[in-house]
Amino acid sequence: MTLRDRSQGIMRTKSVEQSIADTDEPEHKLRRDLGTWDLIVFGVAVVIGAGIFTLAATTAGNVAGPSVSLAFVLAAIACGLAALCYAEFASTVPVAGSAYTFSYATFGEFIAWIVGWDLVLEFAVASAVVGKGWSSYLATVFELAGLPIETSIPLGWFSFDWGALLLIVALMVLLALGTKLSSRVNFVITAIKVAIVLLVVVVGIAYINTANYTPFIPPAAEAGGDAGSVWTQSLFSVIGGGSSSIYGIYGLLAAASLVFFAFIGFDVVATTAEETKDPQRSLPRGILGSLAIVTVLYVAVALVLTGMVSYTDLQTSGDEQRATLATAFQQVGVNWAAAVIAVGALAGLTTVVMVLMLGQVRVLFAMSRDGLLPRGLSVTGSRGTPVRATMLVGGVIGVVATFFPAGALEEMVNIGTLFAFVLVSVGVVILRRTRPDLPRGFRTPLVPLVPILAVLACLWLMINLSVETWLRFIIWMVLGLVVYAFYGRTHSRLAQRK
Repeated sequence: MTLRDRSQGIMRTKSVEQSIADTDEPEHKLRRDLGTWDLIVFGVAVVIGAGIFTLAATTAGNVAGPSVSLAFVLAAIACGLAALCYAEFASTVPVAGSAYTFSYATFGEFIAWIVGWDLVLEFAVASAVVGKGWSSYLATVFELAGLPIETSIPLGWFSFDWGALLLIVALMVLLALGTKLSSRVNFVITAIKVAIVLLVVVVGIAYINTANYTPFIPPAAEAGGDAGSVWTQSLFSVIGGGSSSIYGIYGLLAAASLVFFAFIGFDVVATTAEETKDPQRSLPRGILGSLAIVTVLYVAVALVLTGMVSYTDLQTSGDEQRATLATAFQQVGVNWAAAVIAVGALAGLTTVVMVLMLGQVRVLFAMSRDGLLPRGLSVTGSRGTPVRATMLVGGVIGVVATFFPAGALEEMVNIGTLFAFVLVSVGVVILRRTRPDLPRGFRTPLVPLVPILAVLACLWLMINLSVETWLRFIIWMVLGLVVYAFYGRTHSRLAQRK
């Protein structure tokens, strides 16, 4: 086989018609149970979590100051542009797999594999990180109840986080029992945490001191320590010759890239396309509706948080525990609100992990059905759910969350998600040109302007991530190329058909 033949092989595309036809295979078919409100709740459930309860406070204290609310707006704009592209793709190709499936129809198998491998990084790492955060809040709730029970037990050079393990196993079983059941549980928990967030905003308004908003964008930190480390600086500040990316304009831009983690999840809605009753109408509404709701809540919480206390009181240094939303209420003496926030965070993080695991399973399911991963993972049981894939995902995430430290992995999740957003945005333009005949339940406005703006916004956020994050991302992608070369390329069903 010549080099040209091989190139055409790995760039082979899977038609939209073939992707839809594959959803009717009896042993690999998902049950259509979800409606518009189910999708909106899924989106709100996965987005409102770590971002609103912890990330807003730490980013304000350590990176952006009061301008963290503006950072949320910048991140939301980038997400909104990408969401318009996701909405068109999801309504045109209503198949499980989200960006992976979309890329298969536009860029070809090789890029689709890269995107799928990228989504594995996004959903799996995020699930483990948030799962450990849930465990920490569980310990806080025990402490507030007068029960000093530790959820993480040191065992020599590692620790056993039984709290995270308990959560992952419970959610794994729930997802295996059926998507509709998961949606109902999700709705109840999401309603509780949204009510708590609204309560926090209403109570916090009474304690706002407008002097805390000055300076809105604090002056840039002097170089030295972590502020001057080239590895922890944003790539953009290094290119631009900045001495640090803490506070100042570089800090604001870096903060937008960090709080982007808070919006991750609305794209999970697209992974449920194959389980939606009316995907052409419900998917765009679910994606855009959930993003609009959480943006308003995030900006409101950020403004209240930085108005209640000075951003300097939210800084983290050394081995100090990171500031959270509860920190602000404790500092103004409203301790009962801190207890309510802890309970809300526990509920909030539960749904975040559940929907992230759901997204991970659906991506794995789609890749398996295409033969790029073992086909057995895409077999659905009597309840219409891929039980084997669910058990595998639950097992891997459970091990990682139980025994490995969470660390600062938010940026790894961010860069993987932004990369997927870029490809989806470009894919909309390509599919408009190659398949203008396809029926589209939703059409992205002002094509190609909106997709181009989405790509530029996502690339902008990517270059504001740290240098070490870029290095880790490259290593992960190289590992994915090895897996594809030795398994996916030779087992591809599309290759066997052709």
